[in-house]
Amino acid sequence: MATNADPAPTKKPRNSRKALKQKNELVETPPSPVSVKGKSAKSFEQDLMEMQTMLEKMKIEKDKTEELLKEKDEILRKKEEELETRDAEQEKLKVELKKLQKMKEFKPNMTFACGQSSLTQAEQEKANKKKKKDCPETKRPSSSYVLWCKDQWTEVKKENPEADFKETSNILGAKWKSLSAEDKKPYEERYQVEKEAYLQVIAKEKREKEAMKLLEDDQKQRTAMELLDQYLNFVQEAEQDNKKKNKKEKDPLKPKHPVSAFLVYANERRAALREENKSVVEVAKITGEEWKNLSDKKKAPYEKVAKKNKETYLQAMEEYKRTKEEEALSQKKEEEELLKLHKQEALQMLKKKEKTDNLIKKEKATKKKKNENVDPNKPKKPASSYFLFSKDERKKLTEERPGTNNATVTALISLKWKELSEEEKQVYNGKAAKLMEAYKKEVEAYNKKSAATTSS
Repeated sequence: MATNADPAPTKKPRNSRKALKQKNELVETPPSPVSVKGKSAKSFEQDLMEMQTMLEKMKIEKDKTEELLKEKDEILRKKEEELETRDAEQEKLKVELKKLQKMKEFKPNMTFACGQSSLTQAEQEKANKKKKKDCPETKRPSSSYVLWCKDQWTEVKKENPEADFKETSNILGAKWKSLSAEDKKPYEERYQVEKEAYLQVIAKEKREKEAMKLLEDDQKQRTAMELLDQYLNFVQEAEQDNKKKNKKEKDPLKPKHPVSAFLVYANERRAALREENKSVVEVAKITGEEWKNLSDKKKAPYEKVAKKNKETYLQAMEEYKRTKEEEALSQKKEEEELLKLHKQEALQMLKKKEKTDNLIKKEKATKKKKNENVDPNKPKKPASSYFLFSKDERKKLTEERPGTNNATVTALISLKWKELSEEEKQVYNGKAAKLMEAYKKEVEAYNKKSAATTSS
């Protein structure tokens, strides 16, 4: 039997071992767990260090910010204190100003005493000078030597006519020294008499001055007291006026406070007591004593009436308050509506203004565009007959009436144009027609040129 032959073994390629070696080399060896742990620990430590440094920086920044905030708080506190002090000073100044204003309003009604003058210091000084001139003061008495000199002056002058004042006085002095005591005695006695008289006069004047001074002081005190009284009265009146001003005006619609039980009883008893010719004070005393002595049963009806009055008063007050609140609310609503209307009107005005501004801007822009697009070589329209006439007449009028306004000149030209006859107007119409024909020809030529340029 023929057995199936085994297949021949296939030959492996020569490079198979080399390829396996290369594969083994290419396959990376897995890292050991010890090395991985070491690396992770190092990275964790680094992260920790970075975090710590960051925290330290944050702390430093926090401290700085806190310090800055403290400084700012101190500055603000100082400013607030300054403002408070300023406000206090301003309030004080306001109070002082008010006082000064009140003092200005104060006008004393006084009749000054005869001795006391209401003149200023300068005027008083002038008056004193005048008095001194009119009423000279008592002169001091001349000495014995001066009295003798007066008697001997003329004789010495006759003896020495060429001598001046100094020489004559020297001569007199020498003579006075050579005089004996007996010769000097009459002059000395005369001096003593004059001296005594002078001293008496001075003493009298001193007494008079002292008396006048006392009088003036007394009068000044009196006037000061009068002024003080007047000022105090003025202050009281001013305070009363302020109180009156500060008092609120009573609302006539506000319900009146109800009467107490005692007053109800007193009103009942008043008529009977008044018939007995009792005074108001006596009526009040009697009713008070009677009310004290009344029992609770007798007081009960009056208390009931007072209670009812109080209830009605409270109801009326509630209604009054309600109406007042409603009025206040309605006023508030009206004010708000008015404000809204004003705002709406203002907004509408603004919108209109914006629209007009936009229109003006658009018109200006369109005009600019038109002017930019307009060809400068394009022929312009000729002037009308009226404009030709106005050119001629304007020159004449400016020459005839120099310095006249432009508006008046135009008005005069229009009047003259209206006054012109048809024959006179025909001259300007003919000129205008000729100019128009020339303009048409120029336009035709311009159009031909523009067409030629566009086609080329």
